[in-house]
Amino acid sequence: QVQLVESGGGLVQAGGSLRLSCAASGRTFSSYAMGWFRQAPGKEREFVATITWSGTTTSYADSVKGRFTISRDNAKNTVYLQMNSLKPEDTAVYYCAQSTYGSLSYYSNMYNFWGQGTQVTVSS
Repeated sequence: QVQLVESGGGLVQAGGSLRLSCAASGRTFSSYAMGWFRQAPGKEREFVATITWSGTTTSYADSVKGRFTISRDNAKNTVYLQMNSLKPEDTAVYYCAQSTYGSLSYYSNMYNFWGQGTQVTVSS
């Protein structure tokens, strides 16, 4: 069984930054791609970013491209999401997830383990 624990969420003003962390345990972290998703009130969960098992390749949703950066430290079993130039529309619960694949994973059904989520609120 895999446990994913997110941290780093909070309240920030528009234009500010936050760094989310997701610590993993229970399965060989470095073998699998990781992803970040988010869900705003009244909306469906949406893809934010993904990173391959090695960390050499990343991909982002158009809405966050150029502002967010996903990275991982396989020695620490941790994946990060650096969020800059935050906008009120970035307000959501952010979830990290572990894919069943090693390659970039864009869809929820490619992931079999999820964290509990961390709230990010961006005020205008």
